[in-house]
Amino acid sequence: MTTSHKTAPPRRRSRGVPPQRRGGSRRRASGGRGKHTRARTALVMALSLLVLGTAGLGWLYLKLNGDINTFGADGLSDDRPEAGSSKGENVLVIGSDARVGGNDALGGGSKDDIGRSDTALLLHVYADHRHALAVSIPRDTLVTIPPCRLPDGSWTEPRTNTMFNAAYSVGNTAEGNPACTQNTVEHLTGLRVDHTVVVDFKGFAALTDVVGGVPVCVPQDVYQKDLNPNRATRGSLLFAKGEQTVAGQRALDWVRIRHGIGDGSDMGRIKRQQAFVASLIKKVKADGLTPTKLLPLADAATRSLTVDPGLGSADKLLPFAMSLKNIDLHNTKFVTVPWRYQGARVAVVEPDATELWAALRADRTIDGKDAGGEKGKAGASASPDSGQGDLGKGIDVGVYNGTTTPGLAIRGASVLTGRGFTVTGTGNAGSQNHATTLIQYGPGQQAEAETVARLFPGAELQALTVPGVNVVLGEDFTAAADGASAEPTSVPTSVAADARSADDDLCSDLSYG
Repeated sequence: MTTSHKTAPPRRRSRGVPPQRRGGSRRRASGGRGKHTRARTALVMALSLLVLGTAGLGWLYLKLNGDINTFGADGLSDDRPEAGSSKGENVLVIGSDARVGGNDALGGGSKDDIGRSDTALLLHVYADHRHALAVSIPRDTLVTIPPCRLPDGSWTEPRTNTMFNAAYSVGNTAEGNPACTQNTVEHLTGLRVDHTVVVDFKGFAALTDVVGGVPVCVPQDVYQKDLNPNRATRGSLLFAKGEQTVAGQRALDWVRIRHGIGDGSDMGRIKRQQAFVASLIKKVKADGLTPTKLLPLADAATRSLTVDPGLGSADKLLPFAMSLKNIDLHNTKFVTVPWRYQGARVAVVEPDATELWAALRADRTIDGKDAGGEKGKAGASASPDSGQGDLGKGIDVGVYNGTTTPGLAIRGASVLTGRGFTVTGTGNAGSQNHATTLIQYGPGQQAEAETVARLFPGAELQALTVPGVNVVLGEDFTAAADGASAEPTSVPTSVAADARSADDDLCSDLSYG
């Protein structure tokens, strides 16, 4: 058995060399070797740091894979818009207030409560990857929720005139139903959703912490009762009026406040949420969207992130995020789906909404530019036949898909709105086996139906006993749709006028009402 000696070895004495000269003589004799030694040491240290750094990033990369949650694709509808129906990419972002996984500590409520969605926006990334448009969909919007999958594998019946956020709660599960929300957005817009991302309370709070806080502008003092209107007293001050930086729980409180600011509506909260996301994007881009910066952000987000299978791994999620780095702040726009109040709820306004979806499908920006990249002709603009631009003025038409071709009603609606008709609604017909397009009309409306028929050669007229003019699209329209439709030159004026850019002043237009 060997033992280690703690005593120092005896020093060798130099013969005939004074102590003060021994060190100097040694330096002179080995000066060249010292330079090489220092160089080798520096190289070894640099390589070591590189290896350790790469290993660290690799470890984090593997960790991201383990943190990313996905929802099953088996809940997505079989009746979807065709892949490639839009030149750019469409990403659905859902803000979930699910109480599972510790989120109840941040947002209140019960752990046994069902998953709900407070916030949803459809982000259209144009094909040139230099423009983006985020469309907020109010949670109280009345929509048709198409068939959605329940936990037992069965499918629901379509639900009409139902609040949009009810789609996320289909099945009454604690984690919510993002696939059903995606189905609903595709049915509403006629656009194929390429990816869906769900961010919960914990993920949101962690993300704002990692970036070091997000600048916001508070238009007035905000108290606890503004966040929780059920309080008996005003409570303590949460946010003082003015510009400030918020992170974590405070950031979450800020984007969730609805009462006590502006008219206390969800529409006002949407504007403040759009301003917050714009400020977050500005902060991230100012810090630099590099892999070194992005990985910690991704680490914070993915711990409470749920995505579709197409983004379910780090090698899919990170390249997608990096592909957004060239989008200019001014070209990052936020709008809200065209809306109006319908009692206590929100109704979609037509034909503005149909024109908005058509503009996104054609990769048209708010100012009418073609942002289709290599897939489009830069700078080109489409315009309907000026000779028939007001053909349908004063005529209301409903448009229904009588075929199994997804998104056909939206395409038919764009034909009509491009000629001045008002589209009162779109959807699927009672049956999807129509070979020929039908123009249905009520008593005294034959002349209007004949005007509509001018845009659908070969269509048959059908009299009804109830008022209204409807177009039931048949297979004959499918082949002619590409040549017949006239995509709008830009996002509707009513929508563009209310747009916010990511580089807008922090304190501008924060609350509706």
